[in-house]
Amino acid sequence: MHYPTALLFLILANGAQAFRICAFNAQRLTLAKVAREQVMDTLVRILARCDIMVLQEVVDSSGSAIPLLLRELNRFDGSGPYSTLSSPQLGRSTYMETYVYFYRSHKTQVLSSYVYNDEDDVFAREPFVAQFSLPSNVLPSLVLVPLHTTPKAVEKELNALYDVFLEVSQHWQSKDVILLGDFNADCASLTKKRLDKLELRTEPGFHWVIADGEDTTVRASTHCTYDRIVLHGERCRSLLHTAAAFDFPTSFQLTEEEALNISDHYPVEVELKLSQAHSVQPLSLTVLLLLSLLSPQLCPAA
Repeated sequence: MHYPTALLFLILANGAQAFRICAFNAQRLTLAKVAREQVMDTLVRILARCDIMVLQEVVDSSGSAIPLLLRELNRFDGSGPYSTLSSPQLGRSTYMETYVYFYRSHKTQVLSSYVYNDEDDVFAREPFVAQFSLPSNVLPSLVLVPLHTTPKAVEKELNALYDVFLEVSQHWQSKDVILLGDFNADCASLTKKRLDKLELRTEPGFHWVIADGEDTTVRASTHCTYDRIVLHGERCRSLLHTAAAFDFPTSFQLTEEEALNISDHYPVEVELKLSQAHSVQPLSLTVLLLLSLLSPQLCPAA
């Protein structure tokens, strides 16, 4: 391709980017943990990969860990600014956890959120549901339903998650929903036979994009697909680009011991390809100037 033509193509293709949604069990995240330099640096690099990240197992009672992490994230690489949305502390006893959304506030905004009303006390940590805007005409908003199950009641909680989906889709009159988090949906916590009997597997329309057999654990001694992302809705599925666990120890060249200081889980990620949904935007002044400089080369005189 001729150089000016290639440059023009790159200019016009600019902005055709995927939108990445992630979930990460950060394993007992406290102020003391994030205050450790290597932990903070690694967490920031993981978070900066995502347009929306749901952190699980945040157990910081001081209330200072997330503001500190947000401050360092916003100083990191200019890809922000980021904002956060936190659930109340959730749990049945003195052990409580918080779900925390980190999101790029120039690309998405929280439209609404609520803690699922778990009247029957099925969930150890009931889902903290949030509706986000998306930079897409095809899918202008999307509902996220995170869940960190307790290993003692995985099957019961995941079957109840189907009821949460029904309530959420009715609440917002939308079938475009992503269920995500540390479901503990594998190995000793949930056999393949029991997994396949879940309503989230037997009912039509649910797409488990983190495949069975994909390892989401850090330890070499384990190979379990605990962490999952489940898509529902035709518009949501039409935008699916890629989905995978993120092997941060390999990407960041960490030993297993160093990685376990961060978490014993990998983050899981899904990318939605929003380029097809972009409306035609007015060209910026910079682009117009570049086009004017290129015009003699693109359209030579006869």
